[in-house]
Amino acid sequence: MSDSASATTRIPSGRLSLAASDERIALGPLDGRYFGAVAPLVDYLSEAALNRDRVAVEVEWFIHLTSNNVLPGTSPLTAEQQASLRSIVTEFDAAAVAELAEIERVTVHDVKAVEYYIGRRLPGIGLDELTALVHFGCTSEDINNLSYAVGIKGAVEDVWLPAAKTLVAKIAAMAEENRNIPMLSRTHGQPATPTTLGKELAVTAHRLGRQLARIEKTEFLGKINGATGTYAAHYASVPSADWQQVAKSFVEGLGLSWNPLTTQIESHDWQAELYADMARFNRILHNLCTDVWSYISIGYFAQIPVAGATGSSTMPHKVNPIRFENAEANLEISSALLDTLGATLVTSRWQRDLTDSSSQRNIGVAFGHSLLAINNVLGGLGRLDTAEPVLAEDLDHNWEVLGEAIQMVMRAEAIAGVPGMENPYERLKDLTRGQRVDAARMQEFVSGLGLSAEAQERLLALTPGSYIGIAPALVDHLAG
Repeated sequence: MSDSASATTRIPSGRLSLAASDERIALGPLDGRYFGAVAPLVDYLSEAALNRDRVAVEVEWFIHLTSNNVLPGTSPLTAEQQASLRSIVTEFDAAAVAELAEIERVTVHDVKAVEYYIGRRLPGIGLDELTALVHFGCTSEDINNLSYAVGIKGAVEDVWLPAAKTLVAKIAAMAEENRNIPMLSRTHGQPATPTTLGKELAVTAHRLGRQLARIEKTEFLGKINGATGTYAAHYASVPSADWQQVAKSFVEGLGLSWNPLTTQIESHDWQAELYADMARFNRILHNLCTDVWSYISIGYFAQIPVAGATGSSTMPHKVNPIRFENAEANLEISSALLDTLGATLVTSRWQRDLTDSSSQRNIGVAFGHSLLAINNVLGGLGRLDTAEPVLAEDLDHNWEVLGEAIQMVMRAEAIAGVPGMENPYERLKDLTRGQRVDAARMQEFVSGLGLSAEAQERLLALTPGSYIGIAPALVDHLAG
């Protein structure tokens, strides 16, 4: 081998630094390749959204304290003053994000930066004498727990749940469309008692729907009770106020449930409960992806090609089930993150440690991978055609699945006193185990059993395609 042939091929050195680019380049796929699919979450779970919610909580706390005359020397704000304060939230934009970042570089504290950001605007509203009221009685976690709860609630109710419901409705519609299409079951991967395609899709829709019902009942908790949850600073400064009622009414006014007993942090148990339900939804959906992928591979579903799309870079005949494969990966990533969040957030050393701060910054990532998967599955399902001839042919090649029906009829006949019905299971096992049985052989076997005329007629009329029990009617449970 020549020296030139054995030389190591290297990527050219001296490349420009992408990290030094004026335009920020995404490190993760959710902020790059897949941003379009997850963009709605930015308004709820991004760093900028968190800061906007912090501003909103601080502003509403300021208004709440003045509106209820909690502190001596204050009086309710005018409608104009309240509107001006709230405009700090409604006009929060990219310039506000940049200003907050500038303040935080000095404070090295994100919530303190929010306090100063609001304080800068009070003189323009004519409230500079009330600057001390901003963040009154609060520890940072009072603001953070409420801001996260507001953001997560919005992300669940306005973005994730609508997308998930749309997907479940699509699966339910497919179940209805395919309720009467017989399909060979494959328990343990082997031919088994037939079902219908619609009934199997209905099972998944029902499972997913149960998880959505649990998620819809999520209780989003919040607290605003000071550095260790004792209202110590509150009562030290204003002992005449009913601080528990002030806190309760404020938290509930944000659309949250009040948590009366906490340490410095709200305990995050509700988050762990929510993430467990979301992860379970993800895993059920993952199960659908692997099943549909497998049905595509054996021809039960045909994929409708997208005009101009490339299936394989080298094999032009292929239409790859990439949406389901993409969804699988994203569901796995989302579930792993949700599991980690749930396990981490319920634990805090003594009255507070900072592990939750780092963990919660990944909530948007966990939601994003799930939302991306939901969009992919929805797109994939929309490009499926049921290949009924393939399903019918598969059933016709597996007459041995009627062995179950025949032996059960023989048992019923034996109980009714019909002679010669001994050892039904063993006789069917000898006929069917490990061997293919066609229609003629099965009907010959049935005719020689000595069944009552009615039972024999019933079995001779049975085919793998009609041996589906009440599978079509079971789809009706989705409407219940």
